[in-house]
Amino acid sequence: MSGIMGCVRVLVVEDEPLLAAAIAEWLRDDSHAVDVAGDGGAALERLSVNAYDVLVLDRDIPVVHGDEVCRQLVASGSATRVLMLTAAAAVTDRVEGLGLGADDYLTKPFAFAELAARVLALGRRSRPADPPVLRRAGVTLDPARHEVFRDGRYVPLSKKEFAVLVELLRADGATVSAEQLLEKAWDEHVDPFTGAVRLTILKLRRKLGEPGLVETVTGVGYRIP
Repeated sequence: MSGIMGCVRVLVVEDEPLLAAAIAEWLRDDSHAVDVAGDGGAALERLSVNAYDVLVLDRDIPVVHGDEVCRQLVASGSATRVLMLTAAAAVTDRVEGLGLGADDYLTKPFAFAELAARVLALGRRSRPADPPVLRRAGVTLDPARHEVFRDGRYVPLSKKEFAVLVELLRADGATVSAEQLLEKAWDEHVDPFTGAVRLTILKLRRKLGEPGLVETVTGVGYRIP
């Protein structure tokens, strides 16, 4: 595990199943929501449906080449940041990849910790910058240390509880819908009818303690006023 924490929605496009699974597992250990595609066609389909913060894109993939996936994404005006992976180490290859609109470039083989750090950095660039530490209503959340305190008391949270709390604090008092929380904190395989958000909110409330902090706005979502 890299130990660098954040909450980023990531699509990993890699046609080597073992490598794709390893990248996804590493990023999920950092509390990211990760989907995986094995070819460029599947990648474009997912990109058309889901709002990803970061695309980890192997350049040499079947069906639709990684270069074309990058071109189409950039042409669409998407805010998704692209980290391109390649086995080619030549400077000309890196320059060409960046010229297609990729935001960053990583040569295989790579260290998973470096990939995770680059994904987090790109994720921060894809949205307005958060303060280094999030604070509201007596809650202090440090994304880098993965620590939460309420009125000075340490609150141990699971990865999903932490990810949900990040989104609620980022909203700065506004209401966040269950759909928004699903999109940011879970991958595409979660069943929206399982009650995963409601259960996670329930556990989060218990751990944060009294007086109650997370409000339910009936028919709309949740907020920390």
